[in-house]
Amino acid sequence: MHNSPNWPDPRAHLLRHLPDAALVYFCPAVLQATARRFQDGFDGLVTYAVKANAGEEVLANLVAAGIRAFDVASPREMYAVRSVCPDAVLHYHNPVRSQEEISVAVALGIMSYSVDCERELKKLSQVPAGAEISVRLALPVAGAAYDFGEKFGVGPARAAALLRQVVDKGFVPSVTFHPGTQCADPAAWGSYIKVVAEMAREAGVRLARLNVGGGFAAHRTGAAPDLEAIFDHIRAEVDACFGDEAPALVCEPGRAMVADAFTLAARVKALRADGSLFLNDGIYGGLFEMRDICCTDRVRVLGAGGQWRDGAAQPRVVFGPTCDSIDRLPDPLPLPSDIEEGDYVLFAGMGAYSRSLTTQFNGYGLGAPVTVAAL
Repeated sequence: MHNSPNWPDPRAHLLRHLPDAALVYFCPAVLQATARRFQDGFDGLVTYAVKANAGEEVLANLVAAGIRAFDVASPREMYAVRSVCPDAVLHYHNPVRSQEEISVAVALGIMSYSVDCERELKKLSQVPAGAEISVRLALPVAGAAYDFGEKFGVGPARAAALLRQVVDKGFVPSVTFHPGTQCADPAAWGSYIKVVAEMAREAGVRLARLNVGGGFAAHRTGAAPDLEAIFDHIRAEVDACFGDEAPALVCEPGRAMVADAFTLAARVKALRADGSLFLNDGIYGGLFEMRDICCTDRVRVLGAGGQWRDGAAQPRVVFGPTCDSIDRLPDPLPLPSDIEEGDYVLFAGMGAYSRSLTTQFNGYGLGAPVTVAAL
């Protein structure tokens, strides 16, 4: 297994080193178990959306778990995947690319792309005939933390027209969509699948594949999302809507694949009389995403002496370490009443986007992860 565990768990490492910088802890066993869960439960090809976390340790452990296809958005992500798996299948489904980026993809042998407008389809003229081109559909479907349709995708009528053009140009026609980030409602996928089937019939095109996107919710608050219910609903809706002409299925989880494999540990720098506190990580670091989606409630506090804090939960304003006044979590975070300066706040499920989005503003930011056997 790549990146063998050096520590039994985050607590052991924290108490041994008492680090004064924010850290992330990575558990390969959790990541590989999640990869197997997707491969066992989803009836189709499972690809990993590299944007969620492009760490070498993540990519290598996914390969070890049997993942051989990856959704990449840039040449740098292409090279990162190929460096750990030279024969990996790459899907270049960022719908907007420069001619130079397309040239890199062609040179690397990429044969799967997506488009959401005629101009972007024309730019793929250097892509070999026989490559798969997925038309990206966007619908006003509820159920996600935020909607990707405002930036990418087209409605059914334009998508049908694009599908016909894909066929006319000698490409293999497919459709892709994304229900939006942090989506736990199986019906969101079902709504898309129904429209895709109608659109393909209108276009007179039999789809080779249907990429049902990412968007699978990670466990941030409350009960863990039921991924198997989503997998089962996708299969049932595809069978019902397409019948004998059902396309092969593809998914591209990012967040739900990698989130649970990491825990972030931030230290309390200071407490204020009003109950607010300062951490050594914030929205310019690994907690960046909490500015845009709800804060996780999967939080524990470890005292520097090794005890888990168990005081009554008290909502507290949480500031980050930088000199920027907007460096604060958008909502008060319930933390134990007995929390003290020097304690560690452990945020579970922080593998997605924490390292991808962290900056080094004011000299703060996350470094390389510490590998552990359990979280």
